[in-house]
Amino acid sequence: MARILLLHSQYGLRPAVHQAAGRLRAAGHEVHVPDLYDGRVVGTPEEAIAIKEEIGRDELLKRAVAAAAPLSGQGVVYAGFSLGGALAQNLALADENARGLLLLHGTSDLPEGASLDDLPVQLHVADPDTHEPVDWQNAWYLLMRRAGADVEVFRYPGAGHLFTDPDLPDHDPESAERAWAAALGFLADL
Repeated sequence: MARILLLHSQYGLRPAVHQAAGRLRAAGHEVHVPDLYDGRVVGTPEEAIAIKEEIGRDELLKRAVAAAAPLSGQGVVYAGFSLGGALAQNLALADENARGLLLLHGTSDLPEGASLDDLPVQLHVADPDTHEPVDWQNAWYLLMRRAGADVEVFRYPGAGHLFTDPDLPDHDPESAERAWAAALGFLADL
């Protein structure tokens, strides 16, 4: 069983995030799903960008840190969707006891000198993905490996950016099921 902090995308704490948490709980994991938007949920990319910019990157990171604080030091697996994946990566970098990092649709910059000694990391991303271009993904992968992470990347040809969310136009049921099967295997092995 893993203790998981699951962070939502820039759309907010949508039903798909609760469904994902339910899927993880059904597999025997303890899942914490904070609401970084204080109850606000949006439905379009334009609204998502607006709310993310209104709150601001620094404030979102502060909220994610506050959500993680009660769990840090307990061998948490940090996970997230798109924006939530970027935030999860930052949290994992700051937690020397992180047990794993599960990224769905998103990554973040890696600070110079970061150390991720054998941290298991799994990334699921569309191919191509306008939010995570291949050049970015390749550079990210190399930096993560240099930092010592044990990285596995799954690419899903033809899928949209947030292909695991059944309520968005990006949804790709086949790719979503393949991603969840791999993610559940990853979590079971931790």
